[in-house]
Amino acid sequence: MTSLAPGIAPTQRWLRAHPTMCDGVLALGVLLCMVLAAYADPHAPRGAFGTFGTRTPEPSSLLLMLPAAGALVFRRRGPVAVLACTGLITVIELIKSEPPAPLAMSAVIALYTVASRTDRPTTWRVGLPTMITLTGVAMVFGPAPWYAQENLGIFAWTGMAAAAGDAVRSRRAFVDAIRERAERAERTREEEARRRVAEERLRIARDLHDVVAHHIALVNVQAGVAAHVMDRRPDQAKEALAHVREASRSALSELRATVGLLRQSGDPEAPTEPAPGLHVLDELIATFRQAGLPVDVARADGGDPLPAAADLAAYRIVQEALTNVRKHAGPDATAEVSLVRVGPSVEITILDSGGAGDSGGAGVTGGAGVTGVSGGAGVSRGAGDSGGAGDSGGAGDSDVSGHPGETHSGGHGLLGMRERVAALGGTLATGPRHGGGFRVQAILPATAAATAHVQGDG
Repeated sequence: MTSLAPGIAPTQRWLRAHPTMCDGVLALGVLLCMVLAAYADPHAPRGAFGTFGTRTPEPSSLLLMLPAAGALVFRRRGPVAVLACTGLITVIELIKSEPPAPLAMSAVIALYTVASRTDRPTTWRVGLPTMITLTGVAMVFGPAPWYAQENLGIFAWTGMAAAAGDAVRSRRAFVDAIRERAERAERTREEEARRRVAEERLRIARDLHDVVAHHIALVNVQAGVAAHVMDRRPDQAKEALAHVREASRSALSELRATVGLLRQSGDPEAPTEPAPGLHVLDELIATFRQAGLPVDVARADGGDPLPAAADLAAYRIVQEALTNVRKHAGPDATAEVSLVRVGPSVEITILDSGGAGDSGGAGVTGGAGVTGVSGGAGVSRGAGDSGGAGDSGGAGDSDVSGHPGETHSGGHGLLGMRERVAALGGTLATGPRHGGGFRVQAILPATAAATAHVQGDG
């Protein structure tokens, strides 16, 4: 059977591409069968050719065979109309001829077509009256007794034609459903793959942004300090350059770890060190203090470790917020970081005092109308609010010109914060503080079950 499949497939495709020609060949075959059967008498003694030639059909019967067989050419276009036509011709033949020619063949083929091309209710509504009518006319007007096998044969053949057509239709619908389900599953797999790729790209982009923005900001500050005191205080310049070297080394290390995540799982050069989290918060705070930003830390989280995703998100939020303070709040700004465990959540708050004439830093530059809430609302900017000490506030690495009314395109700092928090089902609120400075507050789930539930829903 398997060896025949390659040869049969082209024939099947050709038949599907030329249905009218296929039906024409079928009609010719039915006509030939009706003519041969019309010359055979099943009750006659068998001769050299069996029962063929033992009777001669009436000329009118041969003429009726032509439209009965010819109607089958259009059976796909109008199956019910073709059944009505062949059924009427068969009834005429059963009434007028004695014995009648086997024109019921055409009606059987037409009834099969109706059952295979329409639905089951239509098959019942059309097929049952056809069976009853043809069998009843044969019993009433036929020369044989009503219980003769020819009469019962009409009932049996029409019934089998309807059942076979319904079975073919059901199988065709079943195959189509399986094919449609497979195509839908394939589309779903492709969409899921594209979604996962997009999420991974966003995650890597956030990590790269956090690493580069933090360390480059520190390098920029320390390099500026070194250039400023190079001539008068070479020792202090040397210390600043040492901090630059340390910050650049840390940046390269984190970039190597982030890019290494793209390696295959079996690659021996893939990074094995754990992702940064709150367990290295003290080292992070120390880098900002070395850069000249006073930072106070208050922790009331009980020291319990957070789930890996929440731990990394909390670390990155503190890192991004303090980077913004150092970049945008001015040289005299101070910052406060607090971590508080509240039930199943942990609350991370970063506050800054702002600089001279500045009310922004940790998130977007201060000013009227600058607020943001993650997980729902976006971030709206105040027009033309300048940063302190010549530095403009912004979302991460965003810029807002110090000149009134002049703005530039924003960065991705707050956007990255919001995406991290939203991915964990938490909330993020940012905005200026009353009296100056800026406030960033994030609430993250502190239990593994809550984090897994949110990520599973996503």
